[in-house]
Amino acid sequence: MSVKTDTEVIIGGKVFTLSGYESEEYLQKVASYINNKTAEYAKVESFKRQPLDTQSVLLQLNIADDYFKAKRQINLLEEEIANKEKELYNLKHELIASQIKLENTEKTVKSLQKEANENAKKIVRLETELKNNG
Repeated sequence: MSVKTDTEVIIGGKVFTLSGYESEEYLQKVASYINNKTAEYAKVESFKRQPLDTQSVLLQLNIADDYFKAKRQINLLEEEIANKEKELYNLKHELIASQIKLENTEKTVKSLQKEANENAKKIVRLETELKNNG
């Protein structure tokens, strides 16, 4: 079982202690993401004119939007992977069927070659008999 991690991070210039089963590096990365979002929106004049509680809600909405877009992308990629796996499965079965068909065709070719060789021997024998009798 993972060990719980307590990590001090700085978000918006304030120190917070985050606790979780993730690594310290991960928790720092989360804090950095929040700081980057805050800095990104702090550059927008219309955002800066909003009351602090509205700014907070707008940041939360933006982060939720990022989350849902990422989740949708993951779902699309998982669906694409499933389709590719299905396609691969079908191609493997086609390959096996083709290999079986090839093996059967090779057996038929060998059988026909053997028959052709026997017929060639028969022709030689019959021609020899014909010469000897003629």
